[in-house]
Amino acid sequence: MNVFEHEAIKPELKQAIKQMGFEEPSPIQEKAIPIVLDGNDVVGQAQTGTGKTAAFGIPLLNKITASSDVQAIVLTPTRELAIQVAGELQKLSANMKLTTLPIYGGQSIGHQIKALKRGVQVVIGTPGRIQDHLRRKTLRLDRVETFVLDEADEMLDMGFIDDIESILKQTNKERQTLLFSATMPGPIRKLSRRYMEKPETVSISRSDVTAPSIEQLYFKVLERNKLESLCRVIDRYNPELAIIFSRTKKGVAELTESLQARGYFADGLHGDLTQSQRDAVMKKFRDSSIEFLIATDVAARGIDVDNVTHVINYDIPQDPESYVHRIGRTGRAGKKGQALTLVTPREMKHLRSIEKEIKMQIPTRDIPTIEEVVEKQQDAWKTQITNVIQASEETSIFDDLTEELLKDFDQKDVIQALLKMNYQTENNLSEEGYSFGETGGAKDGTLFH
Repeated sequence: MNVFEHEAIKPELKQAIKQMGFEEPSPIQEKAIPIVLDGNDVVGQAQTGTGKTAAFGIPLLNKITASSDVQAIVLTPTRELAIQVAGELQKLSANMKLTTLPIYGGQSIGHQIKALKRGVQVVIGTPGRIQDHLRRKTLRLDRVETFVLDEADEMLDMGFIDDIESILKQTNKERQTLLFSATMPGPIRKLSRRYMEKPETVSISRSDVTAPSIEQLYFKVLERNKLESLCRVIDRYNPELAIIFSRTKKGVAELTESLQARGYFADGLHGDLTQSQRDAVMKKFRDSSIEFLIATDVAARGIDVDNVTHVINYDIPQDPESYVHRIGRTGRAGKKGQALTLVTPREMKHLRSIEKEIKMQIPTRDIPTIEEVVEKQQDAWKTQITNVIQASEETSIFDDLTEELLKDFDQKDVIQALLKMNYQTENNLSEEGYSFGETGGAKDGTLFH
């Protein structure tokens, strides 16, 4: 039976699950939801992008009563993740009379205190700001029924372990505790032994994470043509919303600039951005005013956007775990997704270790030819040209030049030349040296060193 249809789940929650477009549960949802509904403590080992928010969110919301006390608390390592989790819980509880509140640093504490006074059932927050409210006695956790630690290993890395223990000690002893973490370092295991009651372990294997709803492909490219290759792949596969991964902050900045210069709606996310700059970029990505988010692995932590159609590895990740982590950001909520990876000859060994880890061979495709790209782009160009014609003023500064050209050349030849010029300024029209064979040589016979 589909766990979303579980008899214990309230009808208004089932309705919201349908409204959100969840059809097939992800492996972590399939395994965790029934155990959490039964009231057991759970230790879940799962990466970002496996659907764990709904895995704990559905049973958590299912337990909420009409009381205005704080009945559930979710601790997250970053404000961004707090906002995302709060957003998802809000959607899931759309048909229920309850209030969810994200609490994090950098936002007015006065606003948070007012909201807490009015009555909040579910609090999602970062350890530092939660501690702040507990000290001010503006937040009480003695009626908490469910306590969730989300991305516990990240919180450990960020030095929050003492805060977490302090918060746990101030929580209702009869609570149900759920801990989710991508890895299980010693201090996290210790925490689970000390504060959890006979927890059941739910772990998602790597092969489960690389879900069948994600189509994976890789393209053999040469370093010197990498940017042009990426543009051809983008033009051919036409992502609606994509995350493009680069290895370094500098790489993110350069790639963002290059794609913007070519007219793509793109913006970058890296460690040097202030929190408000980061929030502004994420807002643009969420409301689709940019199509491409370019990020490093570190900057992409906690990004959880449901309608990402493609993940593109401009730089292949150094380790298989990062690959699994990255591609899990597409193919969400039962939707289809594509993971496309550019691989240079010297990176083939990384690809092979990824394939070994995920126990599958990733199919390879040739870099799209100009013909394929042009064919794919025709409708878009036609629309652009139509828009320009319709928006043109009565008299044009190009009137004389147009008259001269049409006197000397056929109309069709003029249009084709203009299209070709436009395309040539954005792309390398040569088909030479775009790809390499398994031996590492370019197609034109020159060896790659």
